[in-house]
Amino acid sequence: MIRTILAVIAGMLVAMASMHLFELASVRVHPFASTVDPRDPAALAAHVATAPFAAMALVVAGWAAGAFAGGLVAALIARRHRRGAALVIGGLIVASVIAVSMMFAHPLWMTLAGLLLPLPASWLGAFLISKPERATA
Repeated sequence: MIRTILAVIAGMLVAMASMHLFELASVRVHPFASTVDPRDPAALAAHVATAPFAAMALVVAGWAAGAFAGGLVAALIARRHRRGAALVIGGLIVASVIAVSMMFAHPLWMTLAGLLLPLPASWLGAFLISKPERATA
């Protein structure tokens, strides 16, 4: 049980780091104006409203990649509940997408992708490291 909890914590740290890298790339595509404070929710909402598709697609890719990487790490560390630990990562990312979407408006496609991609991506991370079942004769 403790190992599974630690696996989820480690997986979430990896997921957050992965998502942060994609968000940094997104800011390279659509940088903040020098007068904008990125900690101001209104300024951030205005920034998102004017962002090009490529910048938003990078953020969505970060959500999926973070779920995949975090799910993979969580499944590697957990012993008994590998898929469960990975799916918790995907669920936490979905919850964060909901929270961010409630803070300021995102395009509908972006919110839908953020709701639909993380769980399968985290499951895939766990699936790739799972041991194949042995057939018994």
